[in-house]
Amino acid sequence: MNKVTIIILCIQLQVLSHQILAQKTIRTRLIHDGLNRSFSFYIPANYNSVKANALVFNLHGYGSNGDQQEFYGDFRKIADTAGFIIVHPNGTIYPQSTQQFWNVGLVGNSTVDDVGFIHAIIDTLSGVYSIDPDRIYSTGMSNGGFMSYHLACVSNRFAAIASVTGSMTQLTQALCKNAQPIPVMEIHGDADAVVNYNGSAGVLGIPDVLDFWIQKNGLDKQNVIQSMVPDINKTDGASAELYVYPGINEIQHYKIINGAHTWPGSPFVIGTTCQDFNASLEIWKFFNKFKRQSVASDDLEFFEFKVFPNPVSTLLQISLNKPLTGDALVEITNSVGSKMFSKTMNRIPENLEVSILPSGVYFINILTKDKRLKQRFIKN
Repeated sequence: MNKVTIIILCIQLQVLSHQILAQKTIRTRLIHDGLNRSFSFYIPANYNSVKANALVFNLHGYGSNGDQQEFYGDFRKIADTAGFIIVHPNGTIYPQSTQQFWNVGLVGNSTVDDVGFIHAIIDTLSGVYSIDPDRIYSTGMSNGGFMSYHLACVSNRFAAIASVTGSMTQLTQALCKNAQPIPVMEIHGDADAVVNYNGSAGVLGIPDVLDFWIQKNGLDKQNVIQSMVPDINKTDGASAELYVYPGINEIQHYKIINGAHTWPGSPFVIGTTCQDFNASLEIWKFFNKFKRQSVASDDLEFFEFKVFPNPVSTLLQISLNKPLTGDALVEITNSVGSKMFSKTMNRIPENLEVSILPSGVYFINILTKDKRLKQRFIKN
């Protein structure tokens, strides 16, 4: 994002923040990766500038937008009590379909950097409001759920994610190979005709998604706590089962029996919508249990990996507090996981030439026989 744009936007937000804007949605824009992007955020009734507040991203589905998601998967009353800020960003328009979307490998060969856009929102809001960097979360409906999984795999800035009627693309799964464990919630109807519960071409079925995260999070699949959600609404046409896989990085799955492609508990009934629980409330209760864990790697306490300057224009300097032994694979990937540089070296270079990279967010990965180190950098 252009530095001048950041400064102007921060000044505008600072002016707003000094006004009493509790229980108000603020709509604004920023320039990221050459695109004029829009988002809104909701300041809760009891926002407290003295303490660090949680930040929740609530991402819209394919063809929808942030304003619609604010009302459909509504967190505002919950935020008013719990004190977290809610962000409703907008995706970009895919030219062939003219529909708004998040870039997770579902639509064409888009190069839109949505991960970098969301990071830019975090940085912008954190410069104005009191936000706890270890209590940032992402949820979303359908394509927004896909994007939340994508963030879990390629970003290290989130403490937990939740998906409603979403899943993972095969692209996201491939990018997730070296991702850190993270708490995950999946809410999904077994009669979903849009994102099939058992998967489709290029999209994992929900049982496969759960198995993937159970393994990544080091949980025991057999150690599951299963229960029926009380069927308090006998006329909604659906019921729900809850599966909890306990652990430091817990997994929860609400399986909606006969549930359609809908947000449970929403007042907007657009199909078979389970009304036995409020998805927004359960998602927040799940999020509120977790803080972001330090990025782990073998011997993390002894190895320190830094890159600078950051942002960088030409030469990226690499600093390790002690040498790594043996050959190392050095990779640079963009925010959607495409490799921009990959080379096996017998020593870690002190500098890497990055001037040919387009502006955006990148990750540098160093992999050895027993180490996996990762850092994020921004190319101007």
